[in-house]
Amino acid sequence: MLPPLSGGESLALAPGRITLLSDRGSWLNAFLPDLIAALWQRGHAVRWIHTPAALCPGDVCLLLSCGRLLNADQLALHRHNLVVHESALPQGQGWSPMTWQILEGASSIPITMFEAVADLDAGPIYLQQQITLQGHELVGEWRALQASATFELCLAWFDRHQEVVDAAKPQYGEASHYPRRRAADSRLDPELSLAEQFNLLRVVDNERYPAFFQWRGRSYT
Repeated sequence: MLPPLSGGESLALAPGRITLLSDRGSWLNAFLPDLIAALWQRGHAVRWIHTPAALCPGDVCLLLSCGRLLNADQLALHRHNLVVHESALPQGQGWSPMTWQILEGASSIPITMFEAVADLDAGPIYLQQQITLQGHELVGEWRALQASATFELCLAWFDRHQEVVDAAKPQYGEASHYPRRRAADSRLDPELSLAEQFNLLRVVDNERYPAFFQWRGRSYT
């Protein structure tokens, strides 16, 4: 459930023009109407697009499940450009951080909202929280948790705008990077047990990159 209205405190961002940019094929798109409705309820005008070429001037741009970097001119179209990323930045910059951490066996996934800059995942941090996993969640279940946590951070930023912006902090520490996931990353090893590979089964997407294995010269999906 998304957080309710904040009650109109002076810390909240005044109603404005919000752009929501997500990749056209993103799984998150199925959840985004809930966030849009919550922003409308707060008085914001929301424009939802799927390509940076469609950007036009506004107050805040939410880059959610967007795999493209904006250049300086594109960033300048909005006063704030916000990204939500599932890692304790600067650790875990890059792509599909929640997937990679589940594969690593993590049961608590940090989720971070930060200001987008020209460099990848490098802007100042506004908000952070944790997504707690029990260890049994499959892709549809943990994605629902990820979407819920993402929207909570977004609405907290709008509801506590002045407080959150004033408390922004730069990233510090040594950065690490996750690569883009490929279809080959869903490959099972037939010599290992399913228990040993359960975390891989938790992250495979049966539509985009299904689990598969090779045996005696043949590939099985």
